[in-house]
Amino acid sequence: MANKSRSSFQLSALPVTMFAHLIVIAVTTLVLVWLLHFRDGLAFKSEIKQKIFNVHPLLMIIGFILFAGEAIMSYKTVPATRKVQKGLHLMLHFIALVAGIVGIYAVFKFHNELNIPNLYTLHSWLGMGTICLFGLQWVLAFFSFWWPGAQMPAKAGLAPWHIFFGMVIFLMAILSAETGLVEKFIFSSLQRSQEALIVNFTGLLILLFGISVGLTVLLPRG
Repeated sequence: MANKSRSSFQLSALPVTMFAHLIVIAVTTLVLVWLLHFRDGLAFKSEIKQKIFNVHPLLMIIGFILFAGEAIMSYKTVPATRKVQKGLHLMLHFIALVAGIVGIYAVFKFHNELNIPNLYTLHSWLGMGTICLFGLQWVLAFFSFWWPGAQMPAKAGLAPWHIFFGMVIFLMAILSAETGLVEKFIFSSLQRSQEALIVNFTGLLILLFGISVGLTVLLPRG
């Protein structure tokens, strides 16, 4: 009877993933308002160099972190066969990887056009480490789990390590975003303003998103 009572109160992944999806909408909205309304917009080539930089947070937050988080949750959120879930997981991670690479290219381009040194902050070290490990993880997973794929016993042995290192890399991405927002906050000398509130709330929501994604890995599917 006690076991039945405990199981009835067990939390499933469903409400957590629903909460995470709402955070995705909120973060996307805040980032777009911040960059388009307060930060001059977006461009890969412009006399207003701020527009080039703005491509970086757009792609790293929305394209990289949010897509990577959705990829991790796909096994719990997509009502489909395991093969379809695996394919979507791989595809969303690939989109995140491409977005991350282009996002890093944008910030290097911005620095080079203004003669600003590259890779001298903790944020840049974390970011480069994250994207390199993310790319390595994706390549290894592609050949281990998708094509041609390892044998079933090998896959069973690799899966826990794939999940563990995937979550470590995702945590590194969250830390990179948080340090990047703090860095931008300081360098831009933001005061108590609407823009400052948007940056702070974006950081808090990214943290909540990371926690939610982590919970979905631990909790059973609802």
